[in-house]
Amino acid sequence: MTKLLIDCDPGVDDAMAILFALNRRDAEVIGISVARGNCSAAQGTENALRLLKLAGREGEIPVCMGAAEPLYGLREDRYPTPFHGENGLGNIKIPASSQKAADEEVEDFLYRLALENEGEVVLIELGRMTNIARTVQKYPSFVKKIRRVVCMGGTVFAPGNSSPVAEANFYGDPEAIDLVMQQDWPLTVVGLDVTTAIHLYYDDLLKLAERCREDCKEEVKFLCDINVCYQEGNRRQNRMFGYFPLHDPLALIVALEPSIVNTRRMPARVECEGKLTRGMIVTDRRDHPFEGKNVEFCLEVNERKVLDILFDAFM
Repeated sequence: MTKLLIDCDPGVDDAMAILFALNRRDAEVIGISVARGNCSAAQGTENALRLLKLAGREGEIPVCMGAAEPLYGLREDRYPTPFHGENGLGNIKIPASSQKAADEEVEDFLYRLALENEGEVVLIELGRMTNIARTVQKYPSFVKKIRRVVCMGGTVFAPGNSSPVAEANFYGDPEAIDLVMQQDWPLTVVGLDVTTAIHLYYDDLLKLAERCREDCKEEVKFLCDINVCYQEGNRRQNRMFGYFPLHDPLALIVALEPSIVNTRRMPARVECEGKLTRGMIVTDRRDHPFEGKNVEFCLEVNERKVLDILFDAFM
């Protein structure tokens, strides 16, 4: 059983990733923390609580609201409403939860769960790394408590989606991500090089809704509903007709089944100041690279197997 600690910004694709994790029989979600990203931290926290209720897990998994802004304050920053809607969930409303968010600072929340499960936790980052960076700053020993980090974000060779060279999570808080990258822990980056190679067709979601387990019917219908907005955003911006990339769910899949990707370890930093390159991953592939931690980057993926794994969780 893999213990997962999920940091996110729920989001349409975050919602799919969380529901996937909750339905995997070999995974245990021990906590969810939320930061600003696809929506405000407050809205994202409410979304996470409602997702747990939808999945029948209300009151079982603690949720904590974290950073309301990036590590060193807001720059020009807009929510991606064309993709995620005004509420982060494609403007789809689901019942409110009676569960309340944890009454503690996010750094204390994450450190406490890591301490209680020392050496067992796979930390999943689905949004910006603001909460993780703040935890590392407050508790440097947090790094040693975590078994592995898997994050969705960035790009090495593929074009960016927030700028020509930067993916949205890295663009939104590059200082936090660069800090986290330089820590001494196993870090796998699941970026646009592989997430945009996965094409999830909306028609396949509809087929899943017909064939999924009875106890998943409501969840899969919800995924169909929220992805109407997400699909339209991808059609308008990315010229994707009837399908969309698989961002956050792929990070969960890689964490649980790492053999589906081919990776390469490279020294890397994140550009924090460039006018045109803010949020860009800088990898040094020279024979004598600069000083920087070796990071594992996913560069190739088995598309068909990924989709089989995703759908199987709900079957």
